[in-house]
Amino acid sequence: MERRKFIGALSLTGVFGLFNPNEVLSVTKTNNNTNAQSKNDREYWYKLLYKIASPVVSNLANGTLIKNMPVVTAPKFDSRTPAVSYLEAVGRTYAGIAPWLSLPDDTTTEGILRNKLKLQAIQGLDSCFAANSPDKLNFTKDYQPIVDSAYLAQTFLRAPKALWEPLKPETKREIIASFKSLRNRKPFKNNWLLFGSITEAFLLSIGEPHDESRLNEGVDTLNAWYKGDGWYGDGVNMAFDYYNSFVIHPMMVDTLAVMLDKKLIKKERYDLAVKRMQRYVVGQERMISPEGTYPPIGRSITYRTGAFQALSQIALMHKLPATIQPAQVRSALTKVKQNIYGTPGTFDAKGWLQLGFCGHDPEIADYYTSTGSLYMATLSFLPLGLPATDEFWAAPAAEWTSKKAWAAKPFSKDYHVDF
Repeated sequence: MERRKFIGALSLTGVFGLFNPNEVLSVTKTNNNTNAQSKNDREYWYKLLYKIASPVVSNLANGTLIKNMPVVTAPKFDSRTPAVSYLEAVGRTYAGIAPWLSLPDDTTTEGILRNKLKLQAIQGLDSCFAANSPDKLNFTKDYQPIVDSAYLAQTFLRAPKALWEPLKPETKREIIASFKSLRNRKPFKNNWLLFGSITEAFLLSIGEPHDESRLNEGVDTLNAWYKGDGWYGDGVNMAFDYYNSFVIHPMMVDTLAVMLDKKLIKKERYDLAVKRMQRYVVGQERMISPEGTYPPIGRSITYRTGAFQALSQIALMHKLPATIQPAQVRSALTKVKQNIYGTPGTFDAKGWLQLGFCGHDPEIADYYTSTGSLYMATLSFLPLGLPATDEFWAAPAAEWTSKKAWAAKPFSKDYHVDF
């Protein structure tokens, strides 16, 4: 069915009116029936993701993102133009919703909500890349577009059929040209190198000429900075923060997957990157306390649950280590999300994310942080790309490692690894 007809049909039934993003989380949080709890967990996740993503996606579809998105910057914001915040919001939100929007269409309540968001997401990209669009995104000024073009590229790698193929030919041409325009700026010598790599990997994946040096520099340099036990350095030194999850492991693995598909690397190299990511997420899962909290360490804690992108992606890939059951990841992350997003002040009155960690606290925002930056939070929702019948969602709730350990229950021991 054509997008316009589909939207019209749904509008006539009043279905879209049922989904007010600010009222969408009326899901029971506790239930003694484990099967019902599993179902409630998924319902809580997808309604929460819709609540977070909808202001960005719906405004982009309506051509009102720049008009309506509040751009609030950190108190000590640097010299970059605040206008970079719009591309930040789009790239990061789309990268987080991409797996969910890739599921087949269906007529369930979830399916209807997902279809609505998908159609708006496509319409939004077609709209903002059109000539004279009021939501024209900035790719040409400052260095920040290198970052968020990478998340948009990762979006298309995660959801090629849902979010790339349906775009208008002219939209695709504009996106390709925008990505290539970044080549006049070199990424900084840290995790940013992977932004250049994954953007070139996407171009490679669709048969466009790619910059071989830019493609290889990120994966080669970060590989040289590997410190052991699942941790890459962010530069020559290791940074004890969440950038191994925000950027490094997911973009390393996704870039190498394209290079493997195009026979530019051997499978052993890709497999090693996955093994390192698996080792890293063992630590991530263990850092979630019995209460569903985690340490607010390092830079960019305003990205909230985006800190668990690596754990979420490994679950999506069906590659969790043997010591971690999918249901314990679901249960742990559900509790984390309830703690973070149930705190007053996380959202403003119109549903936009606000600067802070647990609640509203602009003072903890870093000098590069603005409203759009916060939508990195969506990257912890990647397992919604698994169907409801998958073990991740269908298995009964399970205790995670720290919850078992602090209840004096048996739990797996942990050891350093050498790869």
